[in-house]
Amino acid sequence: MTKFEEAVQSYKATGIPVDNVLLEKVAKSLGPSIFKPDAEFVAASDKAELATIRKNFLIKKLGLADGPELDKAIEEVIDKMGRSNPRKPRAVFYTLLVEKFGKQSLFA
Repeated sequence: MTKFEEAVQSYKATGIPVDNVLLEKVAKSLGPSIFKPDAEFVAASDKAELATIRKNFLIKKLGLADGPELDKAIEEVIDKMGRSNPRKPRAVFYTLLVEKFGKQSLFA
């Protein structure tokens, strides 16, 4: 099993329901960052990181218009993954955002 396959298996093992094919595509789009300890997980308590997710992923990557619904979606994903859970895999976090906004076609 490759390092990528191992990473995807660990994301699937989180128990958070997501489309597994989409999860693999989102993980692949993140490139080598999924193998870096400080980039593999989302620090949901870090406002600067959440602002970066909003700007670089939701607006730039997914092409969404800036607005309060982006922050609301991020907060919903944090709730879904568990506020007390400090290890929120970025690939799962982003997959939930892609599903929330119906942008699966960008990862076809």
